[in-house]
Amino acid sequence: MSQALTQYNAMYEAMRSRRIRPPSYKGLDRVASRGLMLLRHRKMRSGVLSAMADSVLALEGEMHNLSEAALDDGVERIREQFLRGRHDHERVVRAMAIVREVARRATGQEAFRVQVIGALALYHGRIIEMLTGEGKTLTGSIAAPLIAWERRHLHVFTVNDYLAARDAESRRGIYRRCLLDVGAITQETDPGERFAIYAKPIVYGTPKQITADYLRDQIRMGPLRSPWAGRTAMALSQSGGGGGGMGGGGASNIAPMIPGLRAALVDEADAVLIDEGVVPLIIARSRREDEMAQIYAAARRMALKLDNGPDYTVDKVRRKAELKRRGEERCEQMFAETLERGGDPIWKATRRGEELIKQALVAEHCYHRGQQYEIVDGKVVIVDEYTGRFLADRSWEHGLHQSVEAKEGVEITADRETLARMSFQRFYRSYPFLCGMTGTAADAIGEIESVYSRPVTVIPTNKPVIRAEWPMRIFATARDKWDAIVASIETIHMEGRPILVGTRSIAASELLSRLLDERGLEHQVLNANFDKEEAELIARAGQGGSPGVKGEAAITVATNMAGRGTDIMLDHKGRRTGGLHVLLTEMHGARRIDRQFIGRAGRQGDPGSAQIFVSLEDELVQNFARSAAAVAKTRAGGPELSGGSGNRAIFALAQRRSQARDRRNRAGVLRQDDWIDKNLPGVG
Repeated sequence: MSQALTQYNAMYEAMRSRRIRPPSYKGLDRVASRGLMLLRHRKMRSGVLSAMADSVLALEGEMHNLSEAALDDGVERIREQFLRGRHDHERVVRAMAIVREVARRATGQEAFRVQVIGALALYHGRIIEMLTGEGKTLTGSIAAPLIAWERRHLHVFTVNDYLAARDAESRRGIYRRCLLDVGAITQETDPGERFAIYAKPIVYGTPKQITADYLRDQIRMGPLRSPWAGRTAMALSQSGGGGGGMGGGGASNIAPMIPGLRAALVDEADAVLIDEGVVPLIIARSRREDEMAQIYAAARRMALKLDNGPDYTVDKVRRKAELKRRGEERCEQMFAETLERGGDPIWKATRRGEELIKQALVAEHCYHRGQQYEIVDGKVVIVDEYTGRFLADRSWEHGLHQSVEAKEGVEITADRETLARMSFQRFYRSYPFLCGMTGTAADAIGEIESVYSRPVTVIPTNKPVIRAEWPMRIFATARDKWDAIVASIETIHMEGRPILVGTRSIAASELLSRLLDERGLEHQVLNANFDKEEAELIARAGQGGSPGVKGEAAITVATNMAGRGTDIMLDHKGRRTGGLHVLLTEMHGARRIDRQFIGRAGRQGDPGSAQIFVSLEDELVQNFARSAAAVAKTRAGGPELSGGSGNRAIFALAQRRSQARDRRNRAGVLRQDDWIDKNLPGVG
């Protein structure tokens, strides 16, 4: 491991333990930074982009009349101008018109005016909001060739391996005709193949895969920090001396797998840049497997002997446990008894022992199967709380993962030594050019603009949204809520309408599935346990039925992973009976996620409706508005409360507090990243 990375890890641990405190940002600094960013992008405001899109569409007739040979010739000439840096405003318009025509002939889809506006915004380095179903995949694929021509290499980030492989293959015809090769990096990609794929102009992949390969480059190349050493390594790689794999020739030991970070286009930018942006990607190796396994098991046994309240307190919001004086004394007594029986010497270090006990308490009270993790093939697998997907290759830090394994009684994996780490947020900020698209960027405009210095542009819909938003229904208890949800599903199902039901966790989706089974309502479940069938399940989710006929219309129960990157297409019956109905079983911690799910209904001017069901026992209000919920519960005159502004305000308050907490956490990581960039500029 290089000296700079060693320093980086030491600095990170020092900040984590608060021995070093990163500087805080003042309000004026943020305002000034945002002002400078907006000034840089002032020439490409929405009105200018709209006028450019009109100019692109004005060339439609000319493009349609081009022969295949003439179109290929046009591609070659405009590409050459981009490669030489001779592309002005008019050439960008013509290039977009040519690529739009290439896409039409390759896919049969002709980009709408709003998609052209979106593609131009992406090309000019903006984050765009396009509502669900407005065609972000096509929008990105007509912007990508222009970016790749100008920037030489483009990384396209998607939320999972399936979408990376799917989009790379489905867009291959467009890129190939634009004289660009494309590849996808997934979990299954062989290490030897990765060099060749990263050498392609356009590479699709997930943040985890590409960031991990970048960190492996940093570890493997070690002290090659000078420009001369970097150019030498690149020359060796491009000459074939080191591009064959990790262990091919001598040059492969110093040549980078990723030939520089040039440009990034981020799909589902809210999830990738905001929700997952502060997650650290860690390269680690195992250590002390046998000894530590017994220690984590012993820590759990001791933790269960303590009393909640007299001995310790648990903050479920921050996921922290603190020992009280009595708890500390009882721990010291248990440590002494363990040592007398010949226990591991680690219990001599009282502070370390207390940390192990506190991790065991956090695992017991704050991490629950079906919510934060699942057991898959006898192993603890993390569930992404924002997308509901499995994160099979991730583990929690600082012994938390092992504490959860001890809780579940599965094999305790080896404790790990960190070799290198980097937050995804810091990695994306390393790209000289960054753009992205999502359905909900408007809810995070300030954060995106301040963290990534990228302006946000809201793209209008191609057709007016006619989705009906039904009033929120509020219940005193979770049981009353679930009974009402099942009754509502049955009523709408008998109208012949397809229904998509959103849940916050795997456990909630499986509870609802059991309740629907009891009512004899056929349905399909989409959660991390069925992620491989996602595309197939979503394809059936828009199926309508005949009114009054049970079992025809589709009922899909899903965590909020549903539809990320896939459209729910209504069939004729589904459209005729009123379109897709989206039912949310509780509010999420961020309003953006509620909007994403509700946006599955009413795509491209389709009919549809949406409604949210909540209870005063929901996790969101219990964590962030417990007192207000308790007062409302005492005043409830029955199982269902009125949907008045006072009761709705409780849930709005809880959601605002949840969002504020998450913003504070992300701001803390940002300060750490900026501090490390300033003090250790050689890392990354």
